[in-house]
Amino acid sequence: MERNDDELLRAALAAVAPGTDLRDSLERILRGRTGALIVLGYDRVVESISTGGFPIDIDFSATRLRELCKMDGAVVLDRDAGRILRAAVQLVPDSSIETTESGTRHRTAERVAKQTGYPVISVSQSMGVVALYVGGRRHVVEGSPTTLSRADQALQTLERYKSRLDEVTGTLSALEIEDLVTVRDVTAVLQRLEMVRRISAEIQDYVVELGTDGRLLSLQLEELVGGLGNDRELVIKDYLPATKSQLTPAEALLNLEALSPAEMLDLAAGARAVGFTVVGDSLDAPVSPLGYRLLTKVPRLPPAIVERLVHHFASLQRLLAAGIDDLMLVDGVGEGRARAVREGLSRLAESSILERYV
Repeated sequence: MERNDDELLRAALAAVAPGTDLRDSLERILRGRTGALIVLGYDRVVESISTGGFPIDIDFSATRLRELCKMDGAVVLDRDAGRILRAAVQLVPDSSIETTESGTRHRTAERVAKQTGYPVISVSQSMGVVALYVGGRRHVVEGSPTTLSRADQALQTLERYKSRLDEVTGTLSALEIEDLVTVRDVTAVLQRLEMVRRISAEIQDYVVELGTDGRLLSLQLEELVGGLGNDRELVIKDYLPATKSQLTPAEALLNLEALSPAEMLDLAAGARAVGFTVVGDSLDAPVSPLGYRLLTKVPRLPPAIVERLVHHFASLQRLLAAGIDDLMLVDGVGEGRARAVREGLSRLAESSILERYV
């Protein structure tokens, strides 16, 4: 339910983002200090709690919505905010639905959102605040300068975490080549990858909320994390057999995502989340990768071939020691591809060692 509410909230924020007609109408309402109650969706449930008013069913425009909101009552739009369906409606939601709001308009908005499942916008006449209600969530729609300031702070944090992630990932690659990896090294990389993912998701929400004002932020985010791809999944697939757990990669990922902020700072909690047994000094226990992550760095190597190579050799060290003839024993690996794999892994090994010790 929480994930569904997140998706609905993100879609609703996109609908009211700067550059949209709906955002234009909200700004007009704020300047006019008239207040508003707007429902983004209409079905039998909305109809059953609506009394009075009148059907209108016309194309949406910012000026039309602004004028209709001058009247008492709510305005009902379709889900895409493309048409105005009803105006001057009195909404009578179930009074037994719990609400934390105090004002009549906001209490109604929260209850309608919970009862119907549709986003509801409430504009406070006295406070000049736009609140968006989605399910059990309430989000205050702020101006672009405030949101941009928060987004810039998050972006600076992401830059620091990404820099540290590059360091620990480079260290892991070198340790994998030397077969010196410990549970601590693996967990440190997964911890940083998850932190970067969470901060990136927060910034992406800002991008959605900023609409046309968030284009530059979107480019900066892509530049920072565009190359990460599915590194979390690859690290987990590399080391999941070493955990001796019955977790699948998908389950381990979900466990990692479910960690609280406090648990994310605890390497032992992170290790347990992906299946490692942590007792005493077991964080320093040696583990060996299968080779998924490094193989995906070899250019033009299809995922199916990566899977076959990992299945055939069963460890990165055996892959590194394999010659051209050994690699050609794998189905789908001819001489040309075998040379590409051999040379690609050799270059990765050389660069990883140089970065670690030079």
